[in-house]
This record gives sequence, C-alpha cells and structure tokens, in this order.
Amino acid sequence: MTFASALATYPTLLFGCAALLGLLVGSFINVVAYRLPIMLERTWQEQISESPSELASETFNLAVPRSRCPTCSTQLSAIENVPVLSYLALRGRCRHCGSAIPGRYPLVELAASLISVLIVMTFGYTLSVLAYLIFAWCLLTASLIDLDHHLLPDDITLPLLWLGLLIAATGLGLPEVSLFDSVVGAAAGYLILWSLFWAFLFATGKEGLGYGDFKLLAALGAWLGWQALLPILLLSSLTGAVVGLALIAFGGRERSSPLPFGPFLAAAGFSMLVWGPKILALYAGLFTAL
Repeated sequence: MTFASALATYPTLLFGCAALLGLLVGSFINVVAYRLPIMLERTWQEQISESPSELASETFNLAVPRSRCPTCSTQLSAIENVPVLSYLALRGRCRHCGSAIPGRYPLVELAASLISVLIVMTFGYTLSVLAYLIFAWCLLTASLIDLDHHLLPDDITLPLLWLGLLIAATGLGLPEVSLFDSVVGAAAGYLILWSLFWAFLFATGKEGLGYGDFKLLAALGAWLGWQALLPILLLSSLTGAVVGLALIAFGGRERSSPLPFGPFLAAAGFSMLVWGPKILALYAGLFTAL
C-alpha cells in the first residue's frame, strides 16, 4: 500500500498529516505576517527616496535572515523552531536571554493546524483540497497583518482573487460555484464595498473601509460565488459589531479607534467554505420567515 492510498483509506492518518502540515505552515505564516509589512515598507521607502541606495541594508525577505530572538538578536537553531513543541520546551522564553516569547506564535500554529484539519474533514482526500488549504492559510495570514497594521496587502489579496477565478475555470472549486458565479462574485464583491466606502465617506467625511477590504471580498466572491456575498457581509458585520462593542465595554477601547474589518471578512469567508450550505439554508430560512 502506498502512502497516498493509505491517506485515502485511513482518515485518522489523513487528519494527522493535515494537523502536522498545518503546524508547519502556521510557523511560516508567523514569518510572513511579521516580515511582509516590513518588506512592503522598505519598498515604499525606496520608491519615494531620491537616493534609494541610502536605504540599502542587509537582505531582508521571507527566507533571509534566519529567525532570531527579537530581544537579543541571537539566531535560533532548528530545534528552537519546532512548532509549538519548542515554545513548550523553552517555557515561553528565549534560551539565550530569557526574554518572553509572544504566545501568539504557538497560537497561530495551532490555529493553522485546526483550520487544516477542518478543511480536510470537509473535503476529504481530493485534488481540490490543496486549493482550499491555500485559501484558508491566506485568509489567516491576511487577518494577522490587518490586525497588526490595518493593512491587507495586494501581495495576498490579488493572487487569492486570481487563483479563485482559475480554480473555478478548471472545475476544481466548489461544485455549486460555476465560472460565471465566480466572475460575478469577484466583481460584485469589489463593487459592494467600494460603493459602501463612498457612501460612508460622503455621509460622514470619514473613510470607514480600506481598499484592501474591497479586494478581499472580491477574492471571497471568486472562490465562493456571488451567492455567498450577502451572508459573508452579514456574518462579518454582525461579528465585528459584537466584538467592537465588547472591546469598548470591557477592553477600554475608544469608540473612535478603528477596528480592522479584514479578519471578520476572512472568518466569514472561511465559515462559508466549510459550512456554506448550512449557513445559506439558515439565511434563506430567516428571510422566508420574515
């Protein structure tokens, strides 16, 4: 029996491999979420600088330099980079200087692992499952960056949009989403939030959304079809409102402080991917009852 046939035959093995893959990818997601905004900032600075050479420094990308402690800058060994286990073994502290390691790192790794298992449980051992995993991992990465910087990079949203259209064109996407549904979903997703942006700006003089939100909803429309857009907007808006009110009431957050919308869009999009038919049935039932 080959390894591929074993994965198809034994679900427990398949789920275990998905969990392990998710942990490894989650470790890389931590790197991307930290480094990509810095890379973009450096690129922007070089573009506006009259002497770009003055901004030249050591190579900095997703691979170089190797991971190091943010406090003492000591390069971490491979054994110190094992997802979750290294954090537990080191008791959440740098082995060299003793400074605390943010608990977010293992939490992101565990989240990526859980997301991967949910995707595999939903779609099984199919050719399409890798595309859905990439979709979910990109949503997690974009959410983290938006939480940190109020930024949804084109480097993530645009490839995700085009990949969604390509998946629909090749027939590897959701069976209920045709290429027509995908194209209309992408266009409508962008235009809906673009229209809301300008309506809110004219009414209040303030920008309530960012252009990255338009592109993310367009990407979700490309993957999930135009039928999923209104449920996504309702889910994300409701969740965002509840979280925002909770942060104001219990977290001391100012009412004027902006709350990134990207993570709520991403969470709603992921929910539609995994539980879409159930959510659509509930959504249709609510409107029928009204």
